[in-house]
Formats: sequence, structure tokens, C-alpha cells
Amino acid sequence: MNTISLFTVVLVIVLIGLGARRNPFVALANLGKEMLHSYKLVLLVAGMFAILALNKYELQIEKKLHLTSDFTSFVFGIEGHFVQHFQQLFFAHWLTPIIVFFYIFMLQSALAASLGVYLLDKNRLLLYATCYAVILNYAIAIPFYLYFPVNEVWSYAPAGVRFVMLDAFPNFESEYRALSGLNNCFPSLHTAISLTTALLAFRSGNRRWMVITGISAAVIIFGIFYLGIHWLTDMMGGTVLAIVSSSLSIQLAKLTLRGSETAVRVGSEAPHA
Repeated sequence: MNTISLFTVVLVIVLIGLGARRNPFVALANLGKEMLHSYKLVLLVAGMFAILALNKYELQIEKKLHLTSDFTSFVFGIEGHFVQHFQQLFFAHWLTPIIVFFYIFMLQSALAASLGVYLLDKNRLLLYATCYAVILNYAIAIPFYLYFPVNEVWSYAPAGVRFVMLDAFPNFESEYRALSGLNNCFPSLHTAISLTTALLAFRSGNRRWMVITGISAAVIIFGIFYLGIHWLTDMMGGTVLAIVSSSLSIQLAKLTLRGSETAVRVGSEAPHA
């Protein structure tokens, strides 16, 4: 995990530089200044860490509640062999490392980099909205993970799907699995978080960041099927979650910033080429 964390930090710095076209380290100074002047942002950041901690311990909570439900066969009955056919259609040895890279690193990196980009762009609306969106995505998803558990496609033998992740990342189960339970499939947070990041970027007016997050979301969503992890139903649930979370987060950010000097720039108002 240390290697993954280190590489993620480096990638976040690179993405901030690419997205904002300014010194990414200035974003840290800006974050410090913003938090010193805004207790609301401090509370939001604390809320983000709290919901991420809750997600981390969701599996332990599930065990303590002695929950034994399994809706995997129900989902398979709805969509059948979609993921198997998808894998067979698109599988290529050269493509696998690219998909694994996006799945493992780009989800959290693009999300974290968004905060830096919006700080450097002085776009407080999108900065606050991103924080709210993280909280909303996880707060809505966690109850589903507890009470509507669905196993990953590859682990359900009748689906006939292979876990392609192991081709490029053979230590996945020991180094990454702790971050996501085998039955935390519906809704797909890889879909929800990556798409939320892109949807918010499309409101920012920063065209370069729109392209980066849009490509990232597209590859990640493609990858959840390619790697044999998520069902089509999971992706659809994640898409709905992203739309709801991104829309609500904007409204909550507007309410939070109402009556203050927001330096808000949205859409065509933001001077990015």
C-alpha cells in the first residue's frame, strides 16, 4: 500500500499542474489560507475524512451486524452474461496495464487533484461542491453495501468472467482488497466518483480539466467491465449516484457560500482555454 500511496501523491501533484497550469505546490498554501479563513471548509474536510473512515470500517460493521444477504444471483438473473461478452470483445494484453493504472490510481488522484485545481483557479464553488460530493457519494453508497450486498462479477462462477486485474497486478488481493470488500459492488463507486469528478469539472469552465477528468471517467467505467469487477447494474447505479451527488453538491455549496465573498466562476465565466 505504501507504493500505491506514494505513486498516488505524485500523480495528484502532476494532475494539479496539468489541470491548473500553475505550480501545484501553491495549492497547499492556498488550502491552508482558505481553511484559516473558513470554518465551513474545515468542517467539510473533516466530514470527508469521517465518511472515508466510515467506508473503511464498513466491512467490520457488516460483520458486527451479522448481515448475510447476497443479491448477486438476483443481479445475474437480470443482466446475464453482459460482462463476459464485454471481456471477450475488448480484451487485449497491451490494454490491460493501462486499464489497471486508471482503476488503481486515477480515481482518487483525479478527485484529490480537483481540490488543488479549484484552489488555484480560485473557484470556491467547485472546491466546496467537490467536498460535498465526496460525502454524498459515500453516505448514499454505504447503506447499499450493508443491506444490498452484491459480489464482484469474477467471483460469481456462473457469470463466466475472469479477474483480469491479476494479469497486471498479481498482488491486488493482498495490497488493495482491504480498501474495498468483495461484496461492495452496487452502486459502483468507481463509476460514481469518477463521473462526479468529471461532471463537476464540466461546470468549472476549465477546459483542460474537463478533458482530463472526462477521459479518466470514461476509461475507469470501461475498466470496471474489462477487469471483470462490476455488473452493468452497478454502473447504472453509480451513474445515477453521480448525477444526484454532483447536482446536490452544487446546490449545497451555493447555500454554504451564500452571503460571502465567493470568487465563484462557473462555466464560460472561467477564463480557461
